[in-house]
Amino acid sequence: MDRALRVRRILGGRGAVLEGPRQRWDQKPTEDMEKEREALQVWKERVGQELDTVVAFWLQHSHDEEHGGFFTCLGRNGQVYDHLKYVWLQGRQVWMYCRLYRLFERFHRAELLDAAKAGGEFLLHYARVAPPGKKCAFVLTRDGRPVKVQRTIFSECFYTMAMNELWKVTGETRYQNEAVEMMDQIIHWVRVDPTGLGRPQLSGTPATEPMAVPMMLLSLVEQLGEEDEALTSKYAELGDWCAHRILQHIQRDGKAVLENISEDGKELPGCLGRHQNPGHAIEAGWFLLQYAHRKGDAKLQMHIIDKFLLLPFHSGWDPEHGGLFYFQDVDGLCPTQFHDPEFGEWFGYLNREGKVALNIKGGPFKGCFHVPRCLARCEQILEALIHRLGPTSVVSSPADPICGGSK
Repeated sequence: MDRALRVRRILGGRGAVLEGPRQRWDQKPTEDMEKEREALQVWKERVGQELDTVVAFWLQHSHDEEHGGFFTCLGRNGQVYDHLKYVWLQGRQVWMYCRLYRLFERFHRAELLDAAKAGGEFLLHYARVAPPGKKCAFVLTRDGRPVKVQRTIFSECFYTMAMNELWKVTGETRYQNEAVEMMDQIIHWVRVDPTGLGRPQLSGTPATEPMAVPMMLLSLVEQLGEEDEALTSKYAELGDWCAHRILQHIQRDGKAVLENISEDGKELPGCLGRHQNPGHAIEAGWFLLQYAHRKGDAKLQMHIIDKFLLLPFHSGWDPEHGGLFYFQDVDGLCPTQFHDPEFGEWFGYLNREGKVALNIKGGPFKGCFHVPRCLARCEQILEALIHRLGPTSVVSSPADPICGGSK
């Protein structure tokens, strides 16, 4: 079977077809289903073991017991090579620990929760540059003094994710209050007035929309609305707006997903407009799929699979060495992570041939987030597929595992 068709059918939701033009999972011969179940179980165990190894690496090496928070500039063997603390990564690690604690029984351990709470308290005390103002630093010293501020929303976004997930595992309303207040500030910056970000309005700057902005906001809409009907309702219109803005990044008659477009949804001239990031497009597809699933829009789901999963996968795959290209030019004018069996975790930076370019395990942009989040989601997907091949022979519809839905 064509690989693209198979992916569509696996990801297509309820009643997905696995093989053959009209053959449903619950109509497959028992022997075939058993073989598939065994294969899926092998992969689930492999992914789960990898996740355990990655989490163990960060538990062992990243905790700052003196000041709270996490070290993320870690060498191959976990040695700290810089004590600077990046707010993006502090928030991400708090979120990751809480998520694992909440959704995976084997990670329901005091060690993870205590570390997450210590990281959350570090953020509460030090992340904001000039309280009660909401602007957060990008980099802090080890003891929490601000070093650098970015003119973006992303420190604040990951602060919001951390606070909301902390509330979900602790029930402490002060965390949720922080999350909602910061979310409302982010929305104001994006949709009303960005001046609070410190971004100058220079005359030569194009009116550009990076895909990361609506994509990040859509992720926050899902995060805050999960199991909270009031916030789901509050941010429903924002979710529609985000999805619409992300879908505008499909350009060139549906043949490309571009990273940057104009504010009115058109392709930009020059290198900025031609830029593609296949992995980022696929990540946006995860968030859009969850949005479409929540809407019950099967047609939109299939559109997302075609344009945000299959299209960037095929255009971004390196046929010579394998793996996805990190950056691409849509016109071909210019042109990934592997595990470390000796010390654990994954290398973040490889050359095209797959050789390690930098042997660090963490830095300003790689922390305890993308690798464990991906592994955790893969484990949930495999568990859901095994469940669908269960002995009852009934195709069920468990909570969406692709974007981290609850088990």
